[in-house]
Amino acid sequence: MEHSFWHSKWQKNEIGFHEPKGNVLLVKYASFLLCDDSSNSSLKRIFVPLCGKTRDIGWLLSQDCEVVGAELSEVAVVQLFEELGAKPTVTTTSNGKVYAKDGLTVYVGDIFKLTPSDLGDITGVYDRAALVALPSPLREQYAAHLMAITQCAPQLIISFEYDQNEMPGPPFSVNEKTVDSLYAGDYEIKRLERSVLEGGLKGKVDADNLVFALNPI
Repeated sequence: MEHSFWHSKWQKNEIGFHEPKGNVLLVKYASFLLCDDSSNSSLKRIFVPLCGKTRDIGWLLSQDCEVVGAELSEVAVVQLFEELGAKPTVTTTSNGKVYAKDGLTVYVGDIFKLTPSDLGDITGVYDRAALVALPSPLREQYAAHLMAITQCAPQLIISFEYDQNEMPGPPFSVNEKTVDSLYAGDYEIKRLERSVLEGGLKGKVDADNLVFALNPI
């Protein structure tokens, strides 16, 4: 999918994919990413790929996490910090701009240019908007890159499953088989929930919520 597609969506404020109140499934299952584990530092550093201006970031910060985001649209990043009431410092790197303030760092630009040294020691990945935003040909590349830059950190994935013939994405339908095909070689995958998406997806098509916990093997 072309970068211009997402830039246009944000510039025109066509962000029906954005959840203004945050995601209840994150709150329900966040303990998977946030609970203390003797193998991890007590400080949690959560990576949110293709983060947009999701309110989920504010909630994660409220749980005493550091949050690192990656987002193509600078418009979205500016709005994110405005809505958090935070005035960020902005620096420019060879890969693009970096916005940072009070435990939140967001890289603006192409996620595929990020490196492990950019992100630091990531303890968990929260993917609610990345897999479902990417068309099938890009998902394998994304999954491989995500594992490389986070060193296979545990993941909490929230996705949708629906009949793709009834509505074009994004968000795209990402079912259990797809998640298995991308990650089964490197993670133990557990489906935490399948539930009916109330009102359907965008009010247009019946859909199910899916939630997965991925633990590195």
